[in-house]
Amino acid sequence: MLNISGLNEGIVLDHIQAGRSLEIYYHLGLDKLECQVAIIKNARSNKMGRKDIIKIEGPMENLNLDILGYIDHNITVNIIRDDKIVEKKRLKLPKRITNVIHCRNPRCITSIEQELPDVFYLSDEKTETYRCLYCEEKYGK
Repeated sequence: MLNISGLNEGIVLDHIQAGRSLEIYYHLGLDKLECQVAIIKNARSNKMGRKDIIKIEGPMENLNLDILGYIDHNITVNIIRDDKIVEKKRLKLPKRITNVIHCRNPRCITSIEQELPDVFYLSDEKTETYRCLYCEEKYGK
């Protein structure tokens, strides 16, 4: 049995689809931070069959939950303080995301103006479709 020590203070990202933890690791910029990170891939789950888990040591006020909500709004965010879960956050699809996806339209202003952020807004929650703020190009999952 794999044993990874508990956290005194930090965040545990649970119920990640199996195989998606490294994508989340890089999208959150965890590779650029000076904190301990444990990635557990393909853990057994009664609910999901297999899942990934990410444990992040230390305070993480700057964690962008919009990125997590866009990647997979079924992820559970557990806030840990003094070795106990003090809060569980459920994610939802963000209404607006910035610099997470990039517009594929070659005529979009973001293709020409490199300094402009890629901004998308949720246009259809049922189909999880986003549209570019500048050119209205659709982007579905």
